[in-house]
Amino acid sequence: MNHYIYLLVNFLAVIVPFMASFHPKLMFWKKVKAFMPANIITTVLFLVWDVWFTDKGVWGFNHDYVIGVFIWGLPIEEILFFLCIPYACLFSYHCFGVWKELGLRKYATRAISIVLVLFGVVMFSLFYNKMYPMMNYLVFTLLISYLAFIKKPSWLGQFYFTYLIMIIPFLIVNGMLTGTGLDAPIVWYNSNEIMGVRIGTIPFEDVFYGMSLIGLNIMLYERFLAKLKYSRSV
Repeated sequence: MNHYIYLLVNFLAVIVPFMASFHPKLMFWKKVKAFMPANIITTVLFLVWDVWFTDKGVWGFNHDYVIGVFIWGLPIEEILFFLCIPYACLFSYHCFGVWKELGLRKYATRAISIVLVLFGVVMFSLFYNKMYPMMNYLVFTLLISYLAFIKKPSWLGQFYFTYLIMIIPFLIVNGMLTGTGLDAPIVWYNSNEIMGVRIGTIPFEDVFYGMSLIGLNIMLYERFLAKLKYSRSV
């Protein structure tokens, strides 16, 4: 049974959002043509990062908790993670858009963005000699800077609100992956390549890794969504 735990974590994370996608007031399944290309592009980029860090021993996977199918040195469950978690988060993003879009897209985000960027710069400066925080805060800072000060999308507030709410289930899932409630972690981290600050069993950096993962998915999703709407109107 242990070999199915990572697979089970992915399944439990996505099953309710997937089933709710067909609710007549939500109909997220109709947005799959925008979600899939956005998710594929993001997944490819994050898998390159994942393969690199696995090869360098920054993190790795406990073979006792996976079914044993590996692609590019990663368990198949790790690849599914990049589909299941973004799907659940973008479903929630969609729901908040359905229920509260006008309010979420009107509130000011500049101060939040400045704080996030400054935080990312400081953390990068302090931990540039450790691979995970160095890469993590670099990607995070560049993404937030681009969104907040160059692209300036109307949906930025909706993204911030979504991630604020989703951080709780995200931490629950990451807690299980890093060993909460288990005899050993499913995903282990090299203590020499992380900050060393943890939220329970979760490396602190994971909070901002998750924000980059979901933020890039949303940015591309909104872009493909806009293209689909345009193509249908001409």
